[in-house]
Amino acid sequence: MTDISLAPGSILGIIGGGQLGRMIALAAANYGLKVHVYAPDAESPAFDVAAETTCAAYDDADALARFARSVDVVTYEFENIPRQTADLLARHAPLRPSADALSTTQDRLSEKTFINGLGIPTAPFRQIDTPDDLARALEAIGLPAVLKTRRFGYDGKGQRIIRTAEEGDRNAIFAEFGGAPLILEGFVPFEREVSVVAARSADGSFAAFDLCENKHRDHILALTRVPAPNLSDETARTAVGIARRIADALDYVGILAVEMFLVRDETGEHLIVNEIAPRVHNSGHWTIEGAVTSQFAQHVRAVCAWPLGDASRVASASVEMQNLIGDDVGEWQALLAEPGAHLHLYGKGESRPGRKMGHVTRVIPAV
Repeated sequence: MTDISLAPGSILGIIGGGQLGRMIALAAANYGLKVHVYAPDAESPAFDVAAETTCAAYDDADALARFARSVDVVTYEFENIPRQTADLLARHAPLRPSADALSTTQDRLSEKTFINGLGIPTAPFRQIDTPDDLARALEAIGLPAVLKTRRFGYDGKGQRIIRTAEEGDRNAIFAEFGGAPLILEGFVPFEREVSVVAARSADGSFAAFDLCENKHRDHILALTRVPAPNLSDETARTAVGIARRIADALDYVGILAVEMFLVRDETGEHLIVNEIAPRVHNSGHWTIEGAVTSQFAQHVRAVCAWPLGDASRVASASVEMQNLIGDDVGEWQALLAEPGAHLHLYGKGESRPGRKMGHVTRVIPAV
């Protein structure tokens, strides 16, 4: 399908009803767009802010086709939709990012193979299909190493660190994953994790937000700081350059995030790509108040074939974004009373351990 620029009043279709879809929908509303959200869970947070909703499974071909025919463009808020679903949607409406970009980035093996093919470093990795593959890969890569599912893992789920040869029988370790396709990755002795959140349009226009530093708690993003402190300008430029090479090679349309490990040794600072997220990203939530154009507004602009916005930070401020995870959301009244704090709650009914319930952003003026 040809690339078209949508007019205000058009209908943006979003696959997925979580908080990311909710924030995309809110940004779209500010541009006079209507939003139709498709998700299988009737309690989806994005349903609360959508003009129209479809509650159906991701493999319901009839419902997907009706949904796609009812909108002017389709995007998605998470990458774990089947390739068949993406292909079906693309037969009825423009799909941005494309099914090819989704397919490349939703499988850790194809993703790392793609990144290495661009000459960009990743951790060493091996495909694991049998316990014998695991034994050979551990011998080749060494310990410690991380065994992961190739698909569907997030926030530390679907992975296991193997630290010593005595940790257990390879057959038992392999069996823990229930037959899912696996990848073994070498352990990277990184100093910290950083990420670039950037947008690309179909015409090749590109705009990146400032390099972020991310801190995790129990494998879940807890805090993002922008700009990433104590890094050279050269490292920041290199990170943005990596994100652009990836976006261009994917012929990407929309927001993507590139998570990287910073490794520091006697020769200086080095970046190793960990993962690509083909969507708006948790480490970009700070942009709602902290940047001239938020990542959500930027994503809407890109998928609607509109000019990209200014990705600069507001003034010369630094910004911190704190996730509210599980019972953290109980602090909402104190956060509302905190001067300069910007509270975002996602409308989720139950606060479970490890569940992202909201976030708070603090824009810190320059002194």
